[in-house]
Amino acid sequence: MSAKENMQLMASYNHWMNQTIYRAAGELNDVDLTENKGAFFGSVLGTLNHNLVADIIWLKRFSECFGSLDSLEYVRTLEKPTALNVLLFKDLISLQERRFELDNVIIAMMDEITDEMLTMALGYKNTKGIEHLQRFEFVLQHFFNHQTHHRGQLTTLFSQMNIEVGVTDLITTIPNM
Repeated sequence: MSAKENMQLMASYNHWMNQTIYRAAGELNDVDLTENKGAFFGSVLGTLNHNLVADIIWLKRFSECFGSLDSLEYVRTLEKPTALNVLLFKDLISLQERRFELDNVIIAMMDEITDEMLTMALGYKNTKGIEHLQRFEFVLQHFFNHQTHHRGQLTTLFSQMNIEVGVTDLITTIPNM
């Protein structure tokens, strides 16, 4: 499997898991959705918003570095979030719509990138203003891993509220040889 094919697999897995997580979140009432449960970003809704915020920040960085990627045109129109804990949406339906729009952008971006691009350096400033220059492929690995990290927190919260999420393992999406 090439590096690009690996990233395409990760984009597909990412979208599948987001669908799974939002389906589980849809079973919650407003109190369980918004109540501070002690997670890094408080509530289920706060954590879902954080994943969206972080993705927008990263996708905007990608769009700045790789201006030739047509798949990121939509991202260029979005306002950059001002903080990692900002609530972009206070309702699950609007949040889910934007999430799935971005998942489609991510899938399209992975189809558009090349193996050569993956070896290139991505220059950016983090949210604290610290400059970084890192290999794009490794940054993308972090990009996907970040969502997985917070989805793991969400599955724990769902489990505590007796919401069954089902299988979440990446291995279930890896094709057999």
